[in-house]
Amino acid sequence: MSLTDGQDIVLGIAGLGTVGGGVIKILEKHASLLAARSGRNITIGGVSARDRSRDRGVDLSSYTWFDNAVDMAAADTGINVIVELIGGSDGPALALAREALGRGISLITANKALIATHGKELAALAEETGADLRFEAAVAGGIPIIKALREGLAGNGVSSVRGILNGTCNYILTRMEREGLAFDVVLKDAQQLGYAEADPTFDIDGIDTAHKTAILAALAFGTEPDIENLPTEGIRNIAPVDIEYAKELGYRIKLLGVAQQTEEGIETRVHPAMVPISAPLANVMDAVNAVVVHGDFVGQTVYEGAGAGEGPTASAVVADIIDVARGQGGPRLGIPASSLKVAAPVPVSKHRGTYYLRLRVEDRHGVMADITKILAEEQVSIESMLQRGRASDGGVYIIMTTHEVVEASVASALERFTELECVLETPAMLRIEA
Repeated sequence: MSLTDGQDIVLGIAGLGTVGGGVIKILEKHASLLAARSGRNITIGGVSARDRSRDRGVDLSSYTWFDNAVDMAAADTGINVIVELIGGSDGPALALAREALGRGISLITANKALIATHGKELAALAEETGADLRFEAAVAGGIPIIKALREGLAGNGVSSVRGILNGTCNYILTRMEREGLAFDVVLKDAQQLGYAEADPTFDIDGIDTAHKTAILAALAFGTEPDIENLPTEGIRNIAPVDIEYAKELGYRIKLLGVAQQTEEGIETRVHPAMVPISAPLANVMDAVNAVVVHGDFVGQTVYEGAGAGEGPTASAVVADIIDVARGQGGPRLGIPASSLKVAAPVPVSKHRGTYYLRLRVEDRHGVMADITKILAEEQVSIESMLQRGRASDGGVYIIMTTHEVVEASVASALERFTELECVLETPAMLRIEA
């Protein structure tokens, strides 16, 4: 359902948490400015949330309340754009998205799980009914990375996208490095300060980053979003010793979402990685997000800014509202939904790269011979090695970085290390990302 000339934008806002409240604040504060920039008046025709009595820091008394968000997309409400801020890949968010788009009502969402899981279906439905589908706020908060991939870099073939996409994890890793603290200590402090949720699983286990990476991969490579086949590791097992040795070797540890074109196909993965200290992503600290894109004509482009919070995320939502008002359509996932390819997942075992290995072993004769024998048999070539003096328990750390090798060989070597009597704890591995 295309907007007619001069027709006002009448919004239905579903979900009135931090971001929903922020959207209302921007719309109220900048009403005349937004009208001038979009060419239309933008009003709120209805709001919906689970708890009507909760104080959200904005006056909702002048807006029509809907107990059921799906009802806002009904034909007789006058609402012509839905803003979905409920969250979740299914349930009310999906029901609202299907109802709105099915009726030709444009949908703006900050819901990365929804797009990562049902992106192709929703894009196809929007294209069928003439509705728009916008999701800038779903990835990296206030950074316009979706617009960059869908519009600004449309003339390029993209070879890789990699980014720091979760502020909680980046904050934790920054504190661990600056203060030499253990992961559990910083996580508890982050929860008390509001940087991490009471249940931080979604963030620290990489799930949030995986959803965002799936969306970026779809836009970069013209593929269906595929969250099910995206290898994902979080930061629970990062130890202060790894951060210390990373610094000594000229790296910094970051949780990355990576999507890149390789000889094997399109690789997507989420994991902590050693990033060279000279690289743009290595110097992104605290709760900031950043994305690096490589295009064949533009080269490297870097995008950095606040990745979450009321202001940045609400700003991205309002930018999408203006785009819908201006009629800036185009394929919802960069190319028509019917043209999206199904990318055959590339097993992470086939990844070719360089690696950081950490072993804690007994300090005795013959240990290095056992280790180097296994590495030689698995065809893993060592580029550098560090060994430190004996700890109080008699163990010593052996730190190695490898030359380029297939990950399956490194994994096999690590498995064989665990069988050695001289190895005192489970060996650790980190990928090195240029």
